[in-house]
Amino acid sequence: MKWSILLAASLFAGAAAEAQAQPKTITFSLVVSTGAKGCLPNATGLVIDTSFGEFENLEVFVKGLPSNTGFDLFSIEVPNAPFGMSWYIGDIQTDENGVGVGNFVGRFNIETFVISPGVPATPPPNVFPSPPAVVPEAKVGVKTDPIQLYHLGLWFNSADDAAKAGCANTHTPFNGEHNAGIQVLNTSNFPDTPGPLFFLK
Repeated sequence: MKWSILLAASLFAGAAAEAQAQPKTITFSLVVSTGAKGCLPNATGLVIDTSFGEFENLEVFVKGLPSNTGFDLFSIEVPNAPFGMSWYIGDIQTDENGVGVGNFVGRFNIETFVISPGVPATPPPNVFPSPPAVVPEAKVGVKTDPIQLYHLGLWFNSADDAAKAGCANTHTPFNGEHNAGIQVLNTSNFPDTPGPLFFLK
């Protein structure tokens, strides 16, 4: 009897530990940005954000976009301009049907933030000067307390590609070389504070 009780307790503890180890997932939509509603009215996206405890896996599915076109995904402070603090996550390339998939590993939950404890004595590197960058890179650093980034935004990698799709050919700094096109999708279906990443805790 004693052994059966110990065995049952052990199995229960193991099951509880396994349940705690199971990843947590949130799912939410991306909606078409205000500036792209006239040219890409059917653009949409779905995000599946799964936490494995020490990191998250962010899967982003988009459709209704121009075919064979590159886009850039950012984590942003607020979904609409002026966006606030923004961090470059990675790229998504659409196929011939205007469908794209991105899979990114990092910290995409309630703890996602940027910080600059002080201004370094060494100036930041000037890798992409203007031109071709739309906005020249900063010549001095900045100091900021922690700022949480709970929203996502997707930009055309090229203003020329945006123009081909019938969108404005406005240049923005939202790609790796700081010469992107307009934003096409974002998480403005959530309040500015908190954005969707806040809900993965």
